Amino acid sequence: MGFNIDIWMKKYTERLRDLFEDRLEFIGLQGSYGRGEAMSGSDIDVVVILDQAEPEDLRAYGSMLDTLPERDRVCGFISGRQELLNWEPSDLFQFYYDTVSVYGSIDYLLPLIDNKVVCRTIQIGACNIYHMCGHNIVHEKDADILRGLYKSAGFTVQAVYYDQTGNYIRKKTKLIPVLEAKERDILQAGIALVEQPDLAAVEFDRLSGLLFHWAAGLILEYGYK
Repeated sequence: MGFNIDIWMKKYTERLRDLFEDRLEFIGLQGSYGRGEAMSGSDIDVVVILDQAEPEDLRAYGSMLDTLPERDRVCGFISGRQELLNWEPSDLFQFYYDTVSVYGSIDYLLPLIDNKVVCRTIQIGACNIYHMCGHNIVHEKDADILRGLYKSAGFTVQAVYYDQTGNYIRKKTKLIPVLEAKERDILQAGIALVEQPDLAAVEFDRLSGLLFHWAAGLILEYGYK
């Protein structure tokens, strides 16, 4: 019998509720499983929000995870509520929209995510991609780094589309048809790199140049907002 994320999440939620009881405020699922794009071996990217998080809570949580199947694939984020409310706002955009609620709600974050925050999210994402892509072209020349940068670019593409339309589309295959040409090229290249890992080495120069120019354009466009 293959792995079933719904069955796993049910057991995970039960264990979490037993462990933290009424201190548990939220459980969410992110990443490829949250988007319905998971492949064999994909990470199980979970979010846990407590009333407050202490080091002993983290240790207890880690011990609980050790009792679950697929332990080596589990990653994610655990936090106290107040820390999340005071988080860097540009990080909260992707955090909120890429999280599927399993238990509880984080809708209290929405008032913190205004248009300025969305533009800042895009600007920071583009700057990071530009910097790392340029560094990789000159120094590392590493295909794995390039694949990682295209993965990050996918999140920035989602933010650009949201800024343009007010709509967030979680699943990338549904996003591609509605994108403008520049963003569509980036997202399609990113998907191709997942499906054909060797492509990053074969077309390193072309794909690096495409990503570098795209990030530069966003920096100029959103630097004035």
